[in-house]
Amino acid sequence: MHLFWDNSWVALRVAGSGSTPYPAPDILAGKGGRVLVIECKSSGELSRHIPQQQVDDLVLFAGILGAEPWIGVRFNDMKWAFFAPDDLKKTGTGYSISVKMTKDKGLAFEQLLGIF
Repeated sequence: MHLFWDNSWVALRVAGSGSTPYPAPDILAGKGGRVLVIECKSSGELSRHIPQQQVDDLVLFAGILGAEPWIGVRFNDMKWAFFAPDDLKKTGTGYSISVKMTKDKGLAFEQLLGIF
């Protein structure tokens, strides 16, 4: 959230994300008519699983709001990387993101904002 504010975007952390029966992203951010909804994940491992329902909820929320859905992931000692839902690797029960994927397909924060 602080990265957005530091780059002249507004952002807020959504209270109840993950604990409400309604779709709710972790972060809602915007600037100049562009709106992002972001599900954030972190891991000390080399990959991270994301349940299908979390991605579906993110896409649903973004669609209703007219926003862009993104998944932000940060592995230990690495910077945030951002993925569109279509860029995630499908598994039997959801999706996975790996350290290798952050280098191959992930957008850096600056790329996400279009300032890079």
